[in-house]
Amino acid sequence: MNRSLIPVLLVGCMELFVPCLGVAPKRTTCLVENGRADCSHLGLREIPSDLPRNITSLDVAHNQLKTPTLATLALFPALRHLDVGYNSITSLDAGLCKNLPFLQNLSIQHNVVYILQEKDLKLCSNLTHLNLADNKLKLKGEPFVALQRLTWLDVSKNGLASVRLGNQPQMENLVTLAFSGNNITTLGKDDFSFLKNSSLQVLKLLNLPSLQKIESGCFKPISGLRALLLDNSKLTPQVTSMLCDELSGTALRNLSLQNTQQHSLTNTTFTGLRSTNLTRLDLGRNNMAHIENGSFQGLTHLDSLSLELNNLKALNNGTFQGLENLRWLNLWSAVKGNVENYSFEPLRKLEYLNMGKTSMKDFKEFTFSGLHSLKFLDLSQSTSVIKTITDRTFISLAGTPLKTLNLTYMALQRLNPGAFSHLGNLTTLLLARNFISQTLSGLEFEGLHQVEEIDFFLNSQKISLTPESFIHVPTLKVLLLGRALNGTLNLEPSPFRPLVNLTWLDLSNNNIANINEGLLEGLSHLKVLTLQHNNLARLWKDANPGGPVLFLKGLHSLTNLQMDSNGLDELPRDAFQGLTNLSQLSLSGNLLDKLHESVFDDLKSLRVLQMEKNLVTSVPKQVFQSALANLSELRMERNPFDCTCESILWFVEWLNSTNTSVPGLQGDYICNTPPAYYKDSVMAFEPLSCKDMSPFQALYVLSSTAVLTLLFTAFLVHFQGWRIQFYWSILVNRTLGFREDAVVEGRYEYDGYIIHAPTDAGWVERQLLPLENEHFSFFHEDRDAEPGRSQLETIVENMRRSRKIIFVVTEKLLEDPWCRQFKAHHAMHQLMEDSRDSLVLVLLQEVQDHQLSQALLLRRSMLKPRCVLHWPLQRERIPAFHQQLRLALATSNRVSGSRWLG
Repeated sequence: MNRSLIPVLLVGCMELFVPCLGVAPKRTTCLVENGRADCSHLGLREIPSDLPRNITSLDVAHNQLKTPTLATLALFPALRHLDVGYNSITSLDAGLCKNLPFLQNLSIQHNVVYILQEKDLKLCSNLTHLNLADNKLKLKGEPFVALQRLTWLDVSKNGLASVRLGNQPQMENLVTLAFSGNNITTLGKDDFSFLKNSSLQVLKLLNLPSLQKIESGCFKPISGLRALLLDNSKLTPQVTSMLCDELSGTALRNLSLQNTQQHSLTNTTFTGLRSTNLTRLDLGRNNMAHIENGSFQGLTHLDSLSLELNNLKALNNGTFQGLENLRWLNLWSAVKGNVENYSFEPLRKLEYLNMGKTSMKDFKEFTFSGLHSLKFLDLSQSTSVIKTITDRTFISLAGTPLKTLNLTYMALQRLNPGAFSHLGNLTTLLLARNFISQTLSGLEFEGLHQVEEIDFFLNSQKISLTPESFIHVPTLKVLLLGRALNGTLNLEPSPFRPLVNLTWLDLSNNNIANINEGLLEGLSHLKVLTLQHNNLARLWKDANPGGPVLFLKGLHSLTNLQMDSNGLDELPRDAFQGLTNLSQLSLSGNLLDKLHESVFDDLKSLRVLQMEKNLVTSVPKQVFQSALANLSELRMERNPFDCTCESILWFVEWLNSTNTSVPGLQGDYICNTPPAYYKDSVMAFEPLSCKDMSPFQALYVLSSTAVLTLLFTAFLVHFQGWRIQFYWSILVNRTLGFREDAVVEGRYEYDGYIIHAPTDAGWVERQLLPLENEHFSFFHEDRDAEPGRSQLETIVENMRRSRKIIFVVTEKLLEDPWCRQFKAHHAMHQLMEDSRDSLVLVLLQEVQDHQLSQALLLRRSMLKPRCVLHWPLQRERIPAFHQQLRLALATSNRVSGSRWLG
């Protein structure tokens, strides 16, 4: 697109309120629904007075209010929730709660409230939640003394120097107090005395960079405290020790010390916590390098420990000493060094171990010894020298009840026979996003007697299957092979035949082009089948040798079928026969137009049909009625609809009467023909124009057909009756018909190999490469050439892999010695050798035929007319050029006649 047009288009979008850039128009009025009024982000200076009187919730956050208008609030006496956050309110008025006697939740965060006195909240006795965070509070007297029902209070980010909010006992029902981001240097002995009669359980003291001292007995008034959060506070080792000592004897169960500068732990750090019932400890994000043996000794009740995002240099068998009851351990990105044998031996009750993104040097023979209760092990994104899983790699896990093993993103390259033979209890094996390159013989999964899920997704299409690949895992229910396979699936017997319990099979993004009818035979429990982004178009063509390959037959339990982007331009009449339980069918991004009348007849349970981005022009009743009968969602946008009575009359009437969800109905269902409706919404089509004429049209067609048929029959019998009789005698005694098998083109990795002069690289990037968003793929030497590989080898190999060879012709290209001396010669040689008709010329400049012949050994007459394209000078013709290019790329590669002779 010309950059000069962008401002014009943006202005047009703004004027029409069309979200061209994916941004919804800004809301200008309050949204009222179910007793709640949302008036946020409207730039209001006053609270609207025209809202329903019975609303119970009002949100006026993110506006420009300077004070709540009491007279207006009095109009809504039933309010229970009021949010006036992110405004410019400077003070509270005692009349606020007087006018709102049922108010329970009040949010005034991020304002400029300064003085807070007892009279301001005196009448707010029904409040249960109060948010005063991010103001400039200065407390006078006992501002919170009247809030006896309050259970949640947030006074974070107010510049307060003390946690003492009063001198007398108050807020007896308070459960949660947030005091984060204030200027606290000391937690004094009597600072929490105002809460001595409260029910406080959660105390948030996050982001306290100046905390230096914790006085003896400071937590005594709130000894029932169960959770203390100090994340992002600066705690010296001395302050940490004082903290733990003062928490001794409390009811504390949860302590979070994330990012509190705990660079190392000693065997005395948590001494004070040994007399608590602490069950959860979070020490993440501390850049911790060392844990002294016995540091957790005495924390016998600890159930969960998080050490994620640290920098531990080593783990040994004394690191976790004393944690015999630990069940959950998070070491994600925490270990940057060696893990010795028996490091986890003290953790006999551990069930969950996350060691993702660790930098282990190796898996030792007894690395995981002692984990007798382990059920989940995550090693994803770990970097180690291990590239091959052998039968000794996980021997230390033998006999454990391990259910899930996550080995994704580990750069694994191979699985040896018996790789998981010691993991007989494993149910989930995750091997996605690796570089496994091998033919699966089946021995790799020997011993996995209970496995139900194996995930090979995105393994760089380097795995090949054999009929024995899964013979040892008949319990498998989920098999994900998307973007993982290399080679053919046209195997007999099918590699999936042993998987009689399979419910989900993912074969997407594998460029599959050749399978047989028995591929999925016997998978009677299969419910989800994903085949999108393959190359199955030929298999479903009537012209396919032997007829269409009906590989879905027998899948009576199938509920979800994904076949997007397969290049399908035909659906066999019996493609979905027997799929009576199918509830979701996706055929998006194909080339479908005319369909057989009975193709959807068996889909009685269909709820979601996706056919967007096809070539559908008509939606006739006899084809789609059964498919649309019980739908809850239909996606057919971005098709070139023919808005005529014959094509979409029934469809428009259905759209006008259905309760089915049809996303994008107003903007993406556009008429392509006839000219009268071009670019209009299909909903603009007027059904009445068809109904008035339909009786006359039917009578005219019937009478005309009858007369013409009678005349034709009379003349035929009179003048050619003897000839008909003669040929009839021949036909009844001879075999009729001859069918020439269609020549099937081979599979290619790229749709086109682009050859251009260096000066035309910008044009290629702007005009050709964007077509890759429409499921085309190109080899662009500047972008896709493999580093370190010779240029000659790159050209030869990737021309062979490309379905079309595209010459971007300019005078510069004809003068390019590399193109003249090698690329053009090799392209012609390959075309002649393979009998391919795959050249596309894109003429950016007018070039004479003799120049083409001298430089590229080509003449225009050697190519199909649709494969010679001229770059238009007129900007409005560029879309037509792109359409011509799509057609050229879609043309057959079969050589016609004697095109290449002479």
